[in-house]
Formats: sequence, structure tokens, C-alpha cells
Amino acid sequence: MLQKLFTDHPADVGESYFQHFGESVRFSATMFVGSLACLVHAIIPALCVRTGSGIIRKLHDRMVVNRTKQRPFAE
Repeated sequence: MLQKLFTDHPADVGESYFQHFGESVRFSATMFVGSLACLVHAIIPALCVRTGSGIIRKLHDRMVVNRTKQRPFAE
């Protein structure tokens, strides 16, 4: 049962636990940078005008579009 908590979802997306861990950490770090850019933009609207939306677009492509190309999406 406990092992399923760590292996089922990564297997569902075609990754090992450590592959999924690494990708999730990279994704999280990128989201953090995007969050900081949005915060800077909130304080000074002339800065980071497109940075946050660009990061969201890249993350979406990495997570949804590219993964769908690798294997059919099933939910």
C-alpha cells in the first residue's frame, strides 16, 4: 500500500519515482521563479510584463503538450 503512494502516479505518466521527483522539483523551481516575476510585476507594473505568462506557457507545454505527444492522454 505505501509503495503505491510513491509509484502509481509516476508510472501513470511514464516515469520512475526518481524521474518524476526530478521533473517535479524542476517544475516547482520554475513556478517559484514565475511567482517572483509576478510579484515584481505587481509592485512595479512596468517590469516583468510578460515573464509570468511566458513561464506558465512553457510549463504548460512541458507538462501537457509534450507529455501528450509522448503517450496518449488517458484520464
